Amino acid sequence: MQTHEQCRVDARLEALCRKGCSQVRQDIAALEDGAKLPETAGLSDEELRLLLGELKQIMAVYGDACRLRPP
Repeated sequence: MQTHEQCRVDARLEALCRKGCSQVRQDIAALEDGAKLPETAGLSDEELRLLLGELKQIMAVYGDACRLRPP
């Protein structure tokens, strides 16, 4: 059974992933820089850490596909 914390993270994870591969990579970079996203509003520091870790695991499956391009 999932904890309340995990359910909150999973719901935000789904919302972020619906934005598409390229946007998720941008969101990961923003979160790593300490930015707040609308989808992460109200999450605790621990929930943000879990969310970022799960996003990175998901995106690792894609390898170099849809990598951010240097500006």
